[in-house]
Amino acid sequence: MICRRRHAVWLGGCAVAFVAGSRSVLAQPTVTVEMRGSPRGERIWYDPVGLAVSPGTTVRFINRDPGNSHTATAYHPANYDRRQRIPTDADPWDSDFLLPDEHFEVTLTAPGVYDYYCLPHEMSAMVGRIVVGTPGDTGWEGSSNDKSDVSEEVLAALPLVQRILSEGTVSRENGS
Repeated sequence: MICRRRHAVWLGGCAVAFVAGSRSVLAQPTVTVEMRGSPRGERIWYDPVGLAVSPGTTVRFINRDPGNSHTATAYHPANYDRRQRIPTDADPWDSDFLLPDEHFEVTLTAPGVYDYYCLPHEMSAMVGRIVVGTPGDTGWEGSSNDKSDVSEEVLAALPLVQRILSEGTVSRENGS
């Protein structure tokens, strides 16, 4: 499920579901990825750049960079005819441009590796990777080995899947 920022107020409760036949309320996990930039704008990054989550987690991308607009765009042919770098069963997403303090949410259900980028800043290696589940999960898909659609700088900026799985969260220090 994808929640766009214009629906954020109405869909704020989309992360809460009632269990049939019970008075219990189950909250789906929500994690935040911030879009950041240095004061003069010479460096931009996602924080964290690598994240491990369980299937069904909602990821909220928030632009915390006061000087730039950013996107969170999945590598997928539906998005600007890019090579697919998300699981086959996953829905591609594109946040569109987020101004400072705007946000976008996507719920990731298919196990595997999701690579995404900022449309105007990909060449500055503003990319990120989310690992959903673990390699033992049914339907797991690892990261794409296709390197024809991304630069060496982009590949170097993406943390290794094993590091994300072992640390849970990988941040870039000061956006470097």
